[in-house]
Amino acid sequence: MTKKRVIGIGETVWDILFKNDQPQKAVPGGSTFNSIISLGRAGVPCAMVTEVGGDHVGELICRYLRENGVSLQYVCRHESAKSHISLAFLDENNDAQYVFYKDHASVSLDGPLPSIANDDVVLFGSFFAINPAIRHIVGSLLHSAREAGAWLYYDVNFRKTHIADLPNVMHNIEENMSLADVVRGSMEDFCYLFGLHDGDDIYNRVRRHCTTLILTDGARPIKVFTPEGCETHAVQPIETVSTVGAGDNFNAGYIYAAMLGLNDQASRITMAQRWSRDVCRQIGNNISDALVEELKQ
Repeated sequence: MTKKRVIGIGETVWDILFKNDQPQKAVPGGSTFNSIISLGRAGVPCAMVTEVGGDHVGELICRYLRENGVSLQYVCRHESAKSHISLAFLDENNDAQYVFYKDHASVSLDGPLPSIANDDVVLFGSFFAINPAIRHIVGSLLHSAREAGAWLYYDVNFRKTHIADLPNVMHNIEENMSLADVVRGSMEDFCYLFGLHDGDDIYNRVRRHCTTLILTDGARPIKVFTPEGCETHAVQPIETVSTVGAGDNFNAGYIYAAMLGLNDQASRITMAQRWSRDVCRQIGNNISDALVEELKQ
């Protein structure tokens, strides 16, 4: 796959991570944001389409993007708004329970948008990609990307807190799937969306829109569905420090492998798991300096 740049479309938050109810670290975050930062750290040309407040947190987020090689050209800075905050409480298994402080209805994208070309990758997902408040902008951008021949990767990442919104956003979810080359979602995502718990049933629903589905299920095997069949890939057990950003960096690793020209699913999933495991061994949202150095070799 001859793609040169990755454009992320998603929300940005300030993550405060807690262990035993005590703060451990504060870092910029957001699902797509985490992926883009790690790709930028790995030397991939990246840009982020997002919005931040005009406060000190917004300045820290912009600085973090800049320090990790990600273009700020499409970051909307809203001077009168406050940046979004997320609290992540790690349990005894180091899995995170989140509390978000943000107003989805107030989100806006009123700055410059990228002109997407056929050698671009577009990564998008979470509620930002289906939010009715900005759907006209995000939807138009995704359609432009599809028409240009870009490669689109959709991470569903649908949270339980948005179940009440489903009647208003299901069309956007299905449209996103129809525009994507790859759909990635967890078993939990599709339980919330479709009430389904079986991989084959989930794929039969998704394939109406997109014929490539990556289905993750925590520590259980990863399933990759394509028209050729289903591949199953074991998840290597590791001792985690934090699972925050695990799925986001799985996405980034998969995209990185694809951009390297690794066309078989096994190689892409191997790279995706490598990035995900690296993040799970630390408190933070992005791949480590050690992995960045390994990738350069």
